[in-house]
Amino acid sequence: MIRSMTAFASGERVTEWGTLGCELRSVNHRFLELGLRLPDELRALEPALRERIASRVSRGKLDFVLRLRAPEGAAALQLNPSRLRELGDLAIDLQARFPGLRTELTDLLQFPGVLQTPATDQAALQAAALDLLDGVLDEFLAAREREGAKLATVIAERVDGIAAIAADVRGMMPGIRTGQRTKLETRLADLAQSSGVGGFDQGRVEQELVLWLQKLDVDEELDRLDAHVAEARRVLKLREAVGRRLDFLLQEFNREANTLGSKSVDARSSAAAVELKVLIDQVREQIQNIE
Repeated sequence: MIRSMTAFASGERVTEWGTLGCELRSVNHRFLELGLRLPDELRALEPALRERIASRVSRGKLDFVLRLRAPEGAAALQLNPSRLRELGDLAIDLQARFPGLRTELTDLLQFPGVLQTPATDQAALQAAALDLLDGVLDEFLAAREREGAKLATVIAERVDGIAAIAADVRGMMPGIRTGQRTKLETRLADLAQSSGVGGFDQGRVEQELVLWLQKLDVDEELDRLDAHVAEARRVLKLREAVGRRLDFLLQEFNREANTLGSKSVDARSSAAAVELKVLIDQVREQIQNIE
């Protein structure tokens, strides 16, 4: 299944320690580049998150954001009454010794142990975060596959166009060869007549003509194009990341198109070579978006 490298997915999960929010987005990139933003409570989970994402995504520049929002209406901080009572007793004793001493509430709150955060079950919170990631990854990959299906359709149409052009060139080559042979024989006859020479060595002329026509032969290039078309169609059906494979295959397509153009001696085959390169470039543009 062809996958696009551009996608976005998000999700939320309510836990007793707050609401987990997760976002995953990606754009094109030659390799896998993963950036993570995590809350302090889940910093230790970063290696596991990276491993889980990398096990299912092979290419693209991914940005992953995980948030933890405190429960609405619940106190995020709690007072420690016993600790506060100890500090109050100490303040009373100090005021007896230092009558001018003033104790501010904000100063008391800054003492260690006065304010407490509710205890968090780290193992359970991490398990919830990983479970949320799995759901978001499912949605993320589904989005990539939907977009990839559209790209595959466009690429398949262009590959069909390449196959059609190769077939057209193959069909016109016998006529091109015959036309070139006739043209050359006519020029040789005109040259012999205008120069007053009785004639040319027909055997030598035939030999040179055959060598020249062989240089114009593009059967091998057309055969290779047909093979590349078959391979592209096969690759488009694979259920794995195929972007790099297709990118390499496009280099081979382009090489054959260049050779066809360089060997062309007819306006029709020259136009066909140009059209081939247009289609190949269109496929290359789409492949840049494929995982």
